[in-house]
Amino acid sequence: MLPKKNRVSTKEVDKIFREGKSFSSPSLSFRCLKNDDGKTKISFIAPKNIVKLAVKRNLLRRRGYSALSKNIHLSPLALTGVFIFKKYQDNIPILEDEIKNIFNKIN
Repeated sequence: MLPKKNRVSTKEVDKIFREGKSFSSPSLSFRCLKNDDGKTKISFIAPKNIVKLAVKRNLLRRRGYSALSKNIHLSPLALTGVFIFKKYQDNIPILEDEIKNIFNKIN
């Protein structure tokens, strides 16, 4: 899990959805903005229409953070973004590959 200072707040999520650019992969969508403070902040969203149970949504978010922690060095600096699950995918190696592909599209 990323430290709280490296995760996006609710207010920032609203701004990302209004103004951000979008990148996608088969099971993840990524919306992001460049920020001015030089810090990378990334969060995961698991919508209710993907998984009904909160326990499963929390599991998806934890798996996403686990996959991201191994690839956070690939992300561009000064980025604020949100990964959104498009389908149920709790396989960490697949998530890692999709995160790498999305970061390669950005760079």
